Amino acid sequence: MDILNTEIWRVGIIRAPIQDVLKAGTLETFSIKWIEADDSLCFIADPFGLWRGELLYLFVEAYDYRTRRGYIVAYVLDAELNILEYRPVLREDWHLSYPVVFEADGEIWMLPEAYKSGRLTLYRAIEFPWRWQAVPEFQFPEAAIDASPLYHAGRWWMFYTPPTPKAARTNTLKLASADQLFGPWDQQPIQTLREDIRGSRMGGTPFLANGKVFLPTQDCHETYGGALQLLSFPEESISQPDLSCSHRLTAPHHNAPYLQGLHTLSQAGPVTLVDTKRELRGSPRRVLIELRRLWHKK
Repeated sequence: MDILNTEIWRVGIIRAPIQDVLKAGTLETFSIKWIEADDSLCFIADPFGLWRGELLYLFVEAYDYRTRRGYIVAYVLDAELNILEYRPVLREDWHLSYPVVFEADGEIWMLPEAYKSGRLTLYRAIEFPWRWQAVPEFQFPEAAIDASPLYHAGRWWMFYTPPTPKAARTNTLKLASADQLFGPWDQQPIQTLREDIRGSRMGGTPFLANGKVFLPTQDCHETYGGALQLLSFPEESISQPDLSCSHRLTAPHHNAPYLQGLHTLSQAGPVTLVDTKRELRGSPRRVLIELRRLWHKK
């Protein structure tokens, strides 16, 4: 980890559905409401959301450089996108990020990234949006990174990146499927769909448009989460997808100084959720924290 380079992410809400963003092929033409962390050594990223009634429930990774560990925070916003309330909703003894939330079988679920725990864990909302409980019945073949589920054609499909080898964490896209959410997920052979650092690791929700399935994936060839590459394939070929590159999205110029990255594009009904990054060189507070950490390790 480069202590002289501090990445700060923030979350944006576009007042347009994800299909409109696809049609535009750029973020430049959209007005975006931005939400930032309260502290200069923290950031929020990986936005996913659900509407219930007139309220948007927004879930993000919150990261603190002082602990080097992410946790999940929920925001409640009204129809005008004013923040009504926010607080942490899920912490573990390991890093958490990428809090995919979705509805299925009459309940609400969260599938956060937690590969350092050694597994992929599904959580059930027991008091939405504030309380979540791990579901031991859910079993997945590996500790998938940025697992992104899609229910389509009567089956569940899981697009994800494997945790090993290390290079695969940014350059490999795999696909598993199951008849039921709880699996088994390895009854059919798991496919490796793509190996390319320019667009393989998932970066948002799979979505449908114009008879195709679109996958937001991260382009990491210049920097981690530098841009998004949208991959697509015909709906009818989902069991054996033949991927093609459709669009490349970057942080909009009116977003300065957050221009160094864009690594999430997720749908939430009438709005689309994104995040963008700025890089700070030589943050004195960050350097001091890292030096203190090194000192305590002696």
